[in-house]
Amino acid sequence: MAVLSFVEIADGKIKKASVEAAYYGSKVAESLGTESVAVVLGTADAATLATLGEVGVKKVLHANDARFNNFDSKLYTKLIAEAATTAGAKVIVASFNPNGKLVSSRLSVRLKAGYVPGAVELPVFTGNELVVKKNVYSGKASAHYKVATDVKIISVNPNSLSPVRTAGATAAVEAFAPSVADSDFTIVVKSVDKITGTIPLTEAELVVSAGRGLKGPENWGMIEELAKEMGAATACSRPVSDVDWRPHHEHVGQTGLTIRPNLYIAIGISGAIQHLAGVNGSKVIVVINTDSEAPFFKAADYGIVGDAFQVVPKLIEEYKKFKAAH
Repeated sequence: MAVLSFVEIADGKIKKASVEAAYYGSKVAESLGTESVAVVLGTADAATLATLGEVGVKKVLHANDARFNNFDSKLYTKLIAEAATTAGAKVIVASFNPNGKLVSSRLSVRLKAGYVPGAVELPVFTGNELVVKKNVYSGKASAHYKVATDVKIISVNPNSLSPVRTAGATAAVEAFAPSVADSDFTIVVKSVDKITGTIPLTEAELVVSAGRGLKGPENWGMIEELAKEMGAATACSRPVSDVDWRPHHEHVGQTGLTIRPNLYIAIGISGAIQHLAGVNGSKVIVVINTDSEAPFFKAADYGIVGDAFQVVPKLIEEYKKFKAAH
């Protein structure tokens, strides 16, 4: 018996969310007294994969095949299911990100496994059953789900747990050669356009976001400057992306990306429930708005009632002073 974690690679690096999922899987394995195993699909450096040992992974099953480099939920489901059989895994862990969601739901059907999406804490085991906590009602409440199937699947909300690393620990990297046929490759990737030079929103620990309060796309320079000074990613509300002030990949909310950064700064965003659904898992929320009655202030840890065009430049100035002093 083992606990298997699905680990994704991007640009030769292990995704932050996957490191968290692997750590979660290792803690589950520890509580069960069994082995933590990770599966990686596609080309990657073995030395990089071995660093998963720092978060408790004992073994990495690596399908080092360039044909697996592009994500295909149907194919990945088959490969991960085979890896689970190879490892003898009764618990499978993935990240609650777009790829993890697709694979986990398909695996649930394929393996007849109970599936809890978006776990925010480690599970509690009672015999063959486990109980997992997750957020419900757009984060306004939490619920505990009991899973009693033979195979159990959990996807973990990004940034729910902070991995504790053991410096220098390494995982054994083993070749994994799943059985595939030409008919399994049903998706042909013609080209891939990647955003470069920015921190991916789903990986960012600091996010600076803005909404219609900025009045127009020409005023986004100060948002980008603040984000650059802080080493943060930029985001926006849906109305802003809908009118093409900002690219759609920056849209966070119920119909956009769900993020859980350590710090989320919302500038000129009222805080409708649809937006809050995508960001209320943030560790700290700071709101800047001229309207003291804006709904976002109720969800904020810190709030500034003021004009963004006055407040943000002062924030940039003070942050530069802080960096210079440290």
